[in-house]
Amino acid sequence: MPNYLMYRDDLETIAPDETETKQKIVELMTGGMELARQKYGRSVRISHAKAHALLKGELTVQAGLPRELAQGLFAQPGRYEVLVRMAQQPGELLDDSKLSTDRGMSVKVLGVNGSKLEGHTATTQDWVFDVGKQFLAGGMKEFLQAFKPNAEIAPKLSESVKGAVSATARATNTVLNAVGVNSEKLAFYGHPIVHPASEEYFSQTAFRYGNYVAKLGFFPVSPGLKALQDQPFDPQTPDALREAMNAFFKNNPAEFEMRVQLNTGLDEMSIEDAQAAWPETESQYRTVAKLVIPAQTAWDPAKDGYYEDLSFSPAHSLVAHRPLGGINRARLLAYTMLAARRLADNGKSVELPTSLAEVPA
Repeated sequence: MPNYLMYRDDLETIAPDETETKQKIVELMTGGMELARQKYGRSVRISHAKAHALLKGELTVQAGLPRELAQGLFAQPGRYEVLVRMAQQPGELLDDSKLSTDRGMSVKVLGVNGSKLEGHTATTQDWVFDVGKQFLAGGMKEFLQAFKPNAEIAPKLSESVKGAVSATARATNTVLNAVGVNSEKLAFYGHPIVHPASEEYFSQTAFRYGNYVAKLGFFPVSPGLKALQDQPFDPQTPDALREAMNAFFKNNPAEFEMRVQLNTGLDEMSIEDAQAAWPETESQYRTVAKLVIPAQTAWDPAKDGYYEDLSFSPAHSLVAHRPLGGINRARLLAYTMLAARRLADNGKSVELPTSLAEVPA
């Protein structure tokens, strides 16, 4: 068995000017939210703004996990209700027929007991995942520079211009992927045109995993989801992703495996550099739970207001799964402040359900 890295409170490296950099990130994102508010007449999320599904499901923690995997939420076998929000990654309400963007998958596990991070009092554990195993920037300062065009320029561009960028980026990605180059972060608008339920989703950044450190992922495994990977997907309408999710989940359940990649050492698997790949030759993703989503209405426009008042945040976490690294330290501040700002702008209050019975049918 590999020699897995044990969690310690001193694993992270705090830069002397980190507080200032985090504040600049919040200010940049707040400015981007304001541009979007002027465009849409209401505030939307600065990332993962346009959802294409809000799904009810169940997370089942496997029995008999080895000691290194039986940690935190996964220490004991059990079943948890979950809410899953799937969305485009940008902070805009984009036309699906014109642009193909990265996608995200946010998971809220309900009825979770245990010590929570400061300020989080609900019995929930949130994870915010994206396609691609690495984050778009290594640290806070790199993210500040990388995100500026998306916050300051993208909301001002027409969708025709963005569509041209998207098509060019997808073509370039195709060329790079053909020669084995990792081009996951080549362009924000250049995501392959595939069904969103067919994709793998990753934490991208590191998290405490009880006594260890890990990255996490959701992998589609049920036959219906695997079949989507081989089917052509051609979005023809502005809300094509919502329509595709409704068409699939109307008659099909879905099953994802939740897998964990344990850290074997900071030399090979950096916590602070979120762009660094963690070699799977050193530590593979291993299954700890199954996410089962029954057939249902994936997106109901009549419930749009409720959906958008929900908050999914890395700050909604057990201490045992505390987000790690500079990008996550920035997220802990930014997600909390920006969610409060978005809801206040819209005259709403945060929705934090504690059971699926509280979620509109």
